[in-house]
Amino acid sequence: MNKAKDPFVRVVKRDKMHPLLMVAFYCIAILAALLVGAVLLISLGVNPLVLYKDMFTIGMIGSRFAYKSIEGLLTVFTPLLITSLALSLAFKMRFWNIGGEGQFIMGALAAATVALRLGGRMPSLPLLLLMFLAAMLCAGVYGGVVALLNVRFRTNETLMTLMLNYVALYLLHFVGETQAPWNFYLSSESVRPVFQKLPKAAFMPTIPIGKFSLNISFLFAVAICVGIYFYIKKTKQGYEISVVGDSVSTARYAGMRVNRIIVRTMFLSAALVGLAGGFYVSGAQALSTSITNNVGWTGVIVAWLSKLNTFAIFGVSLLISIMQYGCQVASTQFPIIDSNFADLLQGVILFFVLAADFFIRFKLVFRKSAKQQKGEEA
Repeated sequence: MNKAKDPFVRVVKRDKMHPLLMVAFYCIAILAALLVGAVLLISLGVNPLVLYKDMFTIGMIGSRFAYKSIEGLLTVFTPLLITSLALSLAFKMRFWNIGGEGQFIMGALAAATVALRLGGRMPSLPLLLLMFLAAMLCAGVYGGVVALLNVRFRTNETLMTLMLNYVALYLLHFVGETQAPWNFYLSSESVRPVFQKLPKAAFMPTIPIGKFSLNISFLFAVAICVGIYFYIKKTKQGYEISVVGDSVSTARYAGMRVNRIIVRTMFLSAALVGLAGGFYVSGAQALSTSITNNVGWTGVIVAWLSKLNTFAIFGVSLLISIMQYGCQVASTQFPIIDSNFADLLQGVILFFVLAADFFIRFKLVFRKSAKQQKGEEA
């Protein structure tokens, strides 16, 4: 009988790669993605060097209002960072929370509801605390229900969280487009349905630094980043999340209450996303039907690219935010370019990083020809 031939190419798992070489792989992937983006820009008649300069410096070079660019960047960066960190908590235990969009909306709605109903009756500090507590509770319950259904009836969390995104989205559109006496979300001074501005007591405080105004939600985001790091690395609850993520059977064998861990962690994950929504609506000072800016979807990408590493999430969130906000700034000079180019470039980068990740973990082994085999035997 003829011996079956080996396949022409085989995928073989690599030995552990040196960290510096891994970083080099990822850097090459990002540079390759930028080159692809440059080709697309040239085809549109845009100088890629000029656009990349404006995009990655967010238009600060040569601008008298550079501080405004930083303020705008932080407006994009803060909710993305908190959402990505929150989603990473659920992902660490392999519970796929794809509901960031819906949880963000529910948090924003809850915070706006408290602000509009109690804004004229309370001082700023207790009002803000109530807003953010309501945002966390509402979004936490919204996500926690999915975890309860999963542990009780084995429902698919990916499908459930995905569908609940649209429930929240259409609820937001409903209150934003339905003019009725009960709808206190809309301004009574406008003929068209327009969300009314939050009362001044509900505005997120800022810290003036010269002409620059630092929104304190950014400081909270940094504190949440540090807090999650210590929660995962230094606490019993964080250790339980890691064990459940590695093996549910091992966690049960060790006596851990797996169902309780899943519900608790999912509640915390959703609550933090809701808090990001509460922060954002307080800073934006009004609701809008596009309030999420796709932060729930982008947060999934950020968490994955960062391999769920807390401080890597900070860096990747910053890079994505610079691309998104930088494209808005660059579009003032190149009208043919808009924020959609940032989404396109983000997708290309993701594709190349996926390829880099594959080659970091695996290598391709090609079948040797008969001549090579004979040469080795000789």
